[in-house]
Amino acid sequence: MHFVHSSYSIQWLSQVPEGLECNKLNIYISKTSPFNVLRAYGKQFHTDFTRFLQLRYEELVHGGHMILVLPGRSEVDPTSDDCWSLWDLLTISLLELLEEGLVRESDINSFSLPFYLPCEDELMNIIQDDGSFSLDSMDAYEVNWDPHDTDYTNMKDLNIEPNHTHGKNTTKKNTAKVIRAITEPLLTYHFGSSIIDVLFKKYEKHVTKHLAINKTRQFTIVISLTKK
Repeated sequence: MHFVHSSYSIQWLSQVPEGLECNKLNIYISKTSPFNVLRAYGKQFHTDFTRFLQLRYEELVHGGHMILVLPGRSEVDPTSDDCWSLWDLLTISLLELLEEGLVRESDINSFSLPFYLPCEDELMNIIQDDGSFSLDSMDAYEVNWDPHDTDYTNMKDLNIEPNHTHGKNTTKKNTAKVIRAITEPLLTYHFGSSIIDVLFKKYEKHVTKHLAINKTRQFTIVISLTKK
């Protein structure tokens, strides 16, 4: 091949990292996660991304190009707000179902999302350590949680008029739909299908509260590579 393009897929891990048993009542990295949880996620991503580069090296011709687009985080700290807010709101929604007796604590403790949002330094270090590709460029931009929201000037949803096409009601529903599309197969497999509708109604509610304070955006990284 002469060209490879990957969009929003490299963040998915080949498996749930080992050693997450102590990450109680969390489904991903959070501010309450022990350090070994952060390290386990980072280690698994390092293994998977290195393997990805090695396999693409075998497929590409000499001088072939690769463009990678993936969600990440703007800070080195893996518990930074731009990394965990979406998933923390989903955790809160699951904990409400626990309080209502609709899910078991053991089921929440045994469920972990198999993806990782890296920072630019991590990606750069893995690429350099592997040595298969030259890094042409690495850029970052932010996208609204609502994929249909093209307003990139307003940062306070409280200032949006009620009849605005992308007001809070539309944004919360679109955001919840995106996260549901991403996670529903995993959640259904682990918790069963009966909780899904009520879970995402709760999730909409928490997204609304969050976005009423600040319009949070997803940090996205674009990488251009050339095979050596």
